Amino acid sequence: MTFTHSIRFKFILFVLAILAALLLLLNTYPITSSRDTVFQEKQSSLSSQITVVSSALGSLDRLSQNGPDLQDLQTALTGKSVFRSVFADAAFSSSIAVPVGSRGAMIGAVSLSEVDTERAAIILSIQNRIVFLSLSIGLAALLLAAAFSWIVLRRFYSLARSMHTVAGGNYAYRHEITGNDEISELEREFNTLTECLEENEKQRRRFVSDASHELKTPLASIRLMSDSILNTRQMDPDTMREFVSDIRTASDRLQRTTEKLLDLSRLDDGIRLIPEPVDLKQITLDVLPGLRALAADRGVAVNARLDDGCVIMANADDISCVVFNLAENAIKYNVPGGSVEILLSQDEKTVRLTVSDTGIGIPEEDRLNIFTRFYRVDKARSRQSGGSGLGLSIVHDAVLQCGGSIDVGSNKPQGSVFVVSFPRPTSEETGI
Repeated sequence: MTFTHSIRFKFILFVLAILAALLLLLNTYPITSSRDTVFQEKQSSLSSQITVVSSALGSLDRLSQNGPDLQDLQTALTGKSVFRSVFADAAFSSSIAVPVGSRGAMIGAVSLSEVDTERAAIILSIQNRIVFLSLSIGLAALLLAAAFSWIVLRRFYSLARSMHTVAGGNYAYRHEITGNDEISELEREFNTLTECLEENEKQRRRFVSDASHELKTPLASIRLMSDSILNTRQMDPDTMREFVSDIRTASDRLQRTTEKLLDLSRLDDGIRLIPEPVDLKQITLDVLPGLRALAADRGVAVNARLDDGCVIMANADDISCVVFNLAENAIKYNVPGGSVEILLSQDEKTVRLTVSDTGIGIPEEDRLNIFTRFYRVDKARSRQSGGSGLGLSIVHDAVLQCGGSIDVGSNKPQGSVFVVSFPRPTSEETGI
């Protein structure tokens, strides 16, 4: 960046433009006003003097022609008075010519001249002082503008260096805040942005680490059991079948984790599918058979009370994922003999999906983190049940993309309750 394109140059140029306009006004208006005042005074003075002269000459019958102002005298002979005043050569040169009448008739004209050097010297002295004062003010303003621009821009340069530091990957760096002005506010916003970048980087690294661990665990199990099969020359069919079943279970877990990671990647990329009218009741009825089978294996009852007409604008696959993940978690983290309630209701503005259970519940201190990826309240039980810690994160992101919200609370006397709220669309949006 050249100096002529810098903010400092533009700032100094702006100050100089304003200063030049002010100094031009200061050097022209007072002098012009003073000259005009002297001209008016000269006209008044000479007019008074020549009036006396013309009155004295009015008693004559005839005037003789004398003096250099022949043109002014000729104009005066027509009956008009002529006044001239010029400021030149360090002097005020003034002249006046008036007609002279006698007994109602014009008999001639008279001219009076004056050269004033004293007042001219005063005007020139004032002008010289104003010029000196203007140059002094201009030089002082230029120095002040340069100093002020350096003080202000030095803080911008410091902030720019901090930006380069953070851009290099040092997200823990914080810019030192000086002062309490608009630049300080910019510095605070920069530190806030840096904190967000640091937190996002921590989440990214934690996500990569957790994802790697989630993928590595089933892959290690598959490899271990495959090696056992290959290295065992004679394996009875029951053991072989058990190993193959374990491999199938590990591969299913690997597939589910991969699919959820792909779903999260799609949601993170902001790829939004075209929303369409989705009947929440029908979506829930479609996923209930698979949920009831899972619940029967774990001794959990699933009850559903679904209102008709609960239509929202969303993507059917995303909503199916929301319902399934919430209900699946309610079943997996329940207790034997427990129950899961799925409620669907609506009012004038909102469609609500409520999933409550009688399971182990979620501690108060963990509720703010349950939508974080790979976060588990009970890590041992989560891994044992095949959970990846991604389901609620997918639910949260999918609900937000549909314009809804999700809240979590406790289900008395035990268990958890999730409430998902969607905006109810108008008939024009749904076309129904």
